Amino acid sequence: MATLSTGKTAPTFQLATTTGERLSLPEALAGGPVLLAFFKVACPVCQFTFPFLERIFQQLHEQGVQIWGVVQDKAADGARFAASYEVTFPILIDDAPYKVSRLYNLEHVPTLFLVKPDGRVEIASEGFCKADLLAIQKSLAQLLSAAPPALFLPTEKIPEYKPG
Repeated sequence: MATLSTGKTAPTFQLATTTGERLSLPEALAGGPVLLAFFKVACPVCQFTFPFLERIFQQLHEQGVQIWGVVQDKAADGARFAASYEVTFPILIDDAPYKVSRLYNLEHVPTLFLVKPDGRVEIASEGFCKADLLAIQKSLAQLLSAAPPALFLPTEKIPEYKPG
């Protein structure tokens, strides 16, 4: 099966974070859009992508942006990843047998899903895709009535795409 696509309803779930808190997608969507970022700690493309997700989070967290990392590893590994890459948004644990990842039909990591408050996937993205990250930032800014600064700095050499 292909990864969950744009326009489809995102499967609902509840998972524990690396700190033990339980988060529920339906409850979170009641407060606005949620960006789900599925990853593995050893994935080099995930390591490349997450600092940009953190940048979006820092730009929009005061307006209520919700970004969740969903790690396919143990809680301790997810916590170490977050510390190493200075990720401050919640990291949820979906370790073996990867029930939530299977609900979303993941084929690669990282895979991102921007889920609108109505539960539908607005943007689905695999690997690192510069255009998709810009579209996610723009959509979140519009939904949250915000005007964030540029996601990519002029001094950064950012590839258009890196497969996961």
